[in-house]
Amino acid sequence: MKIAPRDAAGWARKPGADSPGALISGEDPLRAADLRRTAALAIAGESADAEMRITRIAAADLRKDAARLGDSLRSAGFFPGPRLVLLDDATDGLAPAIADALEGWQQGDARLIVTAGALPRNSALRKLFEAHRTAVSITLYDDPPGPDEVADLARQAGLVLTDPGGRAALIDLARAIDGGGFRQTLISLGLYLLDSGRAVSANDVAALAPLTAEAEADDLLDLVGVQKAEAVAVVLSRLYGQGVGPVTICIAALRHFRALLVLASETGDPGAAFFRLRPPLRANRRENVIGQVRHLGRARIEKALTFLIETDLELRSASHAPQKALVERALLRIAYLPRL
Repeated sequence: MKIAPRDAAGWARKPGADSPGALISGEDPLRAADLRRTAALAIAGESADAEMRITRIAAADLRKDAARLGDSLRSAGFFPGPRLVLLDDATDGLAPAIADALEGWQQGDARLIVTAGALPRNSALRKLFEAHRTAVSITLYDDPPGPDEVADLARQAGLVLTDPGGRAALIDLARAIDGGGFRQTLISLGLYLLDSGRAVSANDVAALAPLTAEAEADDLLDLVGVQKAEAVAVVLSRLYGQGVGPVTICIAALRHFRALLVLASETGDPGAAFFRLRPPLRANRRENVIGQVRHLGRARIEKALTFLIETDLELRSASHAPQKALVERALLRIAYLPRL
């Protein structure tokens, strides 16, 4: 039975009780491991490892002893409770041994989760699981994680996603950066919010997003800050094409202009206050940022923040206005601000 990637997270949270096992394959081993971890927890529970109810088999060991898999599925555990067998790095050469094990599976036997790398459509392993009546085949592609997968990864990192703005910012970030960078950001957010008891917010995501995503928006914000309106739409379109979402851009713009306002409010040299900004901006942006403070002045920076806050509120509302157009309008209004 084949399950689409968009439905994989839902399956992993609640695997069918009548299914003997699943094949999880794909190019990203971290993504496959995350999905397997969720499914293993749902099948066997948190105490399964401690109670020795999980058996791990390496592909190389199964090649030496083809009967080992079937024996592991049928063997009784010392502790009561559901049992699980994990087979890693499987290849098509193991399809006959796995087929025999699935054929002999009965209710009460251990469940099986097989992980494999990228498998072609005509793979013997994929055909075996896809053709089975109750076993599951999930092929993970290199697409950005969907909302359900983002929510699962966030929960695994101990994050609370009750704030719609924080959830939207994480989904945008997942589309903008690679999987490893996104997982590292979730870990950082978990540590940042540890013991705070509050949900992750859009500002939290903006503060801890990797510099790679931040740098994507920096060029755009620098153009807005020096009022080069003619180039804004071009760069904004390029960012959208790269998967950076309107919520992410709005958050970055708010952070940028709030930093400008802090520096514009300094009684002394704004450059001296640059490194005291919280959250900090990248050090190599100092000259650009100080130049924008001097070019815009405090009054225009405050006006820019008004536009951005209005846009942020509309993005979070139930409005059906196109989000990309809202953000573009706000940035162009700032870039066209007259001298005050």
